[in-house]
Amino acid sequence: MSKQELLEQAAQSVVDANRDMAVEVARKAVAEGIDPVEMINDGYSEGMSRVGELFDRGEMFLPELIVASDAMVAAINVLEEAMPVENQSKKLGTVVLGTIEGDVHDIGKGIVATMLRVYGFEVFDLGRDVPIKNFVEKAKEVNASIVGSSALMTTTQVGQKTLEEELKKAGLRDRVRTMVGGAVVTQRWADKIGSDLYAENASEAVMKLKEMFS
Repeated sequence: MSKQELLEQAAQSVVDANRDMAVEVARKAVAEGIDPVEMINDGYSEGMSRVGELFDRGEMFLPELIVASDAMVAAINVLEEAMPVENQSKKLGTVVLGTIEGDVHDIGKGIVATMLRVYGFEVFDLGRDVPIKNFVEKAKEVNASIVGSSALMTTTQVGQKTLEEELKKAGLRDRVRTMVGGAVVTQRWADKIGSDLYAENASEAVMKLKEMFS
């Protein structure tokens, strides 16, 4: 099977929310020596982009979206184990990531976590529906250099503003950089709440953090 066929199967497995197929394709890619990073970027991430478009058009609903996200994460876990040792470069920084409390979406954030690990960051992924206090406590515990939050609904977006305020109250904001992302988040919102970085997608998040910490 060609690389292009595997990339398309990876994308389609996410669109179909087929966890077993997503994992099977990931294992095939590993067996055939295809770059895991390429599979994530051009396969599973592409599938997740299609899922996002379907969701926006009302052609896919929240339960399906969550299952699709889980399928992607399961495949990425397989690929992450196969990452070349040379990709694990010296630590550039320590990142705490999570999806804001009340938001059960997990699109993109798992990809960001994986890609940051590949490029030399230590990442603590708190998951989805994360209380604000957990971000703050984890940032203290691991001496984080960046705290990243994702919000995919306007009702949970305000939690990113609260996170900025709570980091200040905890005396962390002067030594921790913040990054925001998610479907409803914009550069204007990041500027308004005082976040250091806004990233539209996983690739941009990795690029901006590499530039900041290299």
